[in-house]
Amino acid sequence: MKEVAVVGAGITKCKGRWVERTYYGLSQMAVKAALEDACISVKDVDAVVYGIYNDIFELSAIPEHPLQGIIGMANKPGLRVTTGGATGAYAMLTGYSLVASGLYDVVMCLGVEKATDCFDFTSQTSTPEVIKTIGWSGDTYYERELGWTASDSYAEVVLAYMDEYPEDLADEVSAKITEILCQQAQNNPYAQRYGERVTAEMAMNSRYVVYPFKLLETCIYTEGAGAVIFASKDKSKAMCKNAGVPPIWITGLGASNEHHVAGKDLRHKLMHRIMSDHLAAQAAYKMAGIKDPIKEIQVIELHDAFIKQLQITMAEMGFTKLGRSDDLINEGLMTPGGSILVNPSGGLTYGGHFVGGSNMFSCWSARRELIQRELNRGLIHGTGSTIAQFGCVMIIERRS
Repeated sequence: MKEVAVVGAGITKCKGRWVERTYYGLSQMAVKAALEDACISVKDVDAVVYGIYNDIFELSAIPEHPLQGIIGMANKPGLRVTTGGATGAYAMLTGYSLVASGLYDVVMCLGVEKATDCFDFTSQTSTPEVIKTIGWSGDTYYERELGWTASDSYAEVVLAYMDEYPEDLADEVSAKITEILCQQAQNNPYAQRYGERVTAEMAMNSRYVVYPFKLLETCIYTEGAGAVIFASKDKSKAMCKNAGVPPIWITGLGASNEHHVAGKDLRHKLMHRIMSDHLAAQAAYKMAGIKDPIKEIQVIELHDAFIKQLQITMAEMGFTKLGRSDDLINEGLMTPGGSILVNPSGGLTYGGHFVGGSNMFSCWSARRELIQRELNRGLIHGTGSTIAQFGCVMIIERRS
């Protein structure tokens, strides 16, 4: 396979509602930002991969079809990926594969979501319709008709973990992580919750959404777009020299999709584990030659739909032990000045979660940190679907 690098990335501001932009407009903004970052023209891009999670949000069964011409990719190949919350990560996996295979030299991945155009006229808010729309992601017979929501889906996994490890996931630790993420979001002018101040005490005292998830420890609806440009080795070196930034190489990738029905072995879903994250990380580490992720990875942009899920995922990926995720705070691993920089963007919880492109947002942030702080390795993670079934991990590197 050919070597592949990230040569450009751009995002829009994350907002609860973009009144003044359609998803067409948001897409144009992200593409423009990514092209300017790479110092190239859209004419230099060979193909595009769209990450769009939900047809109903965009009010179209093929929401990518008008984007092809609008973003300047007319008469070039384009395809769409949708894998729940992991849509952005899987779209980037696809974009990487198109370049690594040698089929194309330059591929753009565009993720966009316009979630709150949905509206409930009874409550005069978007929330009930958004929840119902996400509910269409659930299993037709055993989830959706029972009132499935994203929150209680992830809660099933966390509660099973808490049954298995009753001494872990202390509320005080989750609240402290929340405070840290909110502080880090203040260094990201694109963050949805930029300007907010949330303390651990505020998080502890916020109401439950679904037990054990509290309001300030839960991601919120976001509208926005992000674009990432991948290029082959020869192209990336020339482009990055022109742009005056180093190419950020993709050295490891892994993905895994679990069964959606619980069971006692890996033929089914082990409810107290997020095996998709574990298996995806192990595959990415093997490809990148990573032996000890704690020592070899400096920055992580992790898909944190819920703070306690973040803690479990960190354990599944080997940054702490299962049953000891509270050590992330108790041992100072991810406190300011600790050995691991986790979600410097504020993550999905405080940065923003526009589902189809959230992981592009994560890639934009991790790449920014590698370049600005002159770090060596970063990890980008996406998870999604009911009970955290889908996991995808990407390792990126800056070479001196």
